[in-house]
Amino acid sequence: MSFQAYLDAIETKTGKTPRELLVEAQEQGFGPGTKATSILAWLADTYDLGRGHGMAMVHVITKGPTISDKHVGTSGSHADAGTELWLDGQADRPS
Repeated sequence: MSFQAYLDAIETKTGKTPRELLVEAQEQGFGPGTKATSILAWLADTYDLGRGHGMAMVHVITKGPTISDKHVGTSGSHADAGTELWLDGQADRPS
């Protein structure tokens, strides 16, 4: 599953875009330097997200929407289209 696919699945499960969850996380005091454990607990308690999906949001919350180019341009199951994740919802993602 690509990184973007994780974020899309989170949106489907929670009904919130990754950006909306990022804003909520910031309101909770989470950001760069926050340990994953506390963010994962919040996401599990509030949105019933498991560890894998939670870790995708941990990355966005603590490091922003830029990811490594390791899988960009590959054809594997973890392939992403680019290094910038789309946080504003599946319906509004440019083609």
